Amino acid sequence: MLLLGLDTATPAVTVALHDGVQPLAQLVTVDAHRHAELLAPAIAKAIADAGAAQRDLTGIVAGVGPGPYTGLRVGLVTARVLGAALGIPVYGLCSLDAIAADVVAGGDEELDGDFLVATDARRRELYWARYDSAGRRTFGPEVSKPAEIPAPGLPAAGEGPMLYPEVLPAGLVPAYPAAATLCRIAVAAIAAGDPDKVLLSPEPLYLRRPDAREPGPAKRVTP
Repeated sequence: MLLLGLDTATPAVTVALHDGVQPLAQLVTVDAHRHAELLAPAIAKAIADAGAAQRDLTGIVAGVGPGPYTGLRVGLVTARVLGAALGIPVYGLCSLDAIAADVVAGGDEELDGDFLVATDARRRELYWARYDSAGRRTFGPEVSKPAEIPAPGLPAAGEGPMLYPEVLPAGLVPAYPAAATLCRIAVAAIAAGDPDKVLLSPEPLYLRRPDAREPGPAKRVTP
């Protein structure tokens, strides 16, 4: 197995290569405005760093968000086009779930119950989901104003605590999803036959309409 993982649902452009046992390479660049520019070179470098070639890939796993429209679309279109070109499967995973998995793997001593993962949805909103102490998602994902998230006092990972500390004062790490973690989750799910149905179609999870709109018909002007 040689699995390529990538995520562009947040300002972090993250790419990893996994051999089914361990990650072979991982690259992370945080830049909210250069997803399209950064992703392809990062994929090429990760593959080269692992001493492999694109033709060696056996699958791709991509974070499906939720995330802002443009950045998320860059990652998923890239994953689907590359998968089609190579004739290999492309899997999707919730990007918030990857953050939650790293929260649990980090073994934070202060984590003894439910927690949130909250990422920037722009428009002064957050994408968020609630998890139990084992990292299982129990609610969400949703998009809400920070003050309207119905989980006051719970610790939270993701960008949310950094952006809105007055609402989410108990911050956890990490802030962004890691592609190596996407790979780790996908490898385990594939090996077990995906009993928990964590593997998704590689379709973007936007939760709301994009800001851009197709123009309507031209208005008729009466002389």
